[in-house]
Amino acid sequence: MERIVMRELPDGSIRYVQPFHITLEGMETAVLCRDNEDYDAFVKIICVCARRKNVLVIIYAVVSNHSHVAVLALRQKDADEYGEEIKRVASMWLSRRYGERGLLKGMDVKALTLDSEWYLRNALAYIPRNALDNGCNVNDYQWSGYRAMFRKTSLPPGPLRKVSEMTQRERRAVMHTGDSLAGVPWLVDASGMLVPESFCDTAYLEQVFNHDQVYFIRTIGNQNSAEMKQKLVDGPRTMMKDTDFYKEVDATAMRWFKVGLSALTLEQKIRLIPYLKRIRKTTVPQLARIFGLERSKIESILKVR
Repeated sequence: MERIVMRELPDGSIRYVQPFHITLEGMETAVLCRDNEDYDAFVKIICVCARRKNVLVIIYAVVSNHSHVAVLALRQKDADEYGEEIKRVASMWLSRRYGERGLLKGMDVKALTLDSEWYLRNALAYIPRNALDNGCNVNDYQWSGYRAMFRKTSLPPGPLRKVSEMTQRERRAVMHTGDSLAGVPWLVDASGMLVPESFCDTAYLEQVFNHDQVYFIRTIGNQNSAEMKQKLVDGPRTMMKDTDFYKEVDATAMRWFKVGLSALTLEQKIRLIPYLKRIRKTTVPQLARIFGLERSKIESILKVR
């Protein structure tokens, strides 16, 4: 399985890209998607913002108060900016439709590098599993990219329309954007819903699961959802005790460099520290303790990066 692959990005460049898992969480006290029009809009926001921020969507899921997306991006910065753009545009949608401002102020956006086969496979399986949060069957849930995967035919039956052939007025009405969408491969069905096969990188997900649909379904079914939520959603937002954080850093060092934390060179520490600061809630003093460096050194590493 190749985790880092070469792809043509929305800007037309052909580059090596890597996978990220993006969560938009933290809205337990608000229902964001109140009807099908909201769900449809959030899916289209995920699609349009990916084009704006030059990333490729692999798979996604939108539920009533949060969203998950896996993307291929050139760098961490692109994945971070993509998540923030979804939040910005979704906030505009809710403000226009309901006249309610600040609904997404408390929404936390986090983009995590999927830096191992275990993380990658489990994240791609965890995303469609979120349909259960809406009390729905994963197979039947229409607001995720799950149904695009492992299709025996390339497109669903029924009349389809190319988004690129819409007029500006139609794009605003159907896609909720004034962006020029010339040349995009996106399709909408007779009801105006985006066809996920037309904008999701299904080939990437399928190769991750060795082109075996049963393997994908089994991973979803056998997954410990509480464990994945902790690793992908809650963990990055919770300050860990030093002992637990040490174990986490040690495991990451083994994945990245094939050596434990105690054997890392200074150069390796310099590469690892900014990554850990992005994906975990930690502090300069804690990083100094874990890596055995002066606080001033940690600060200079983070400032440079």
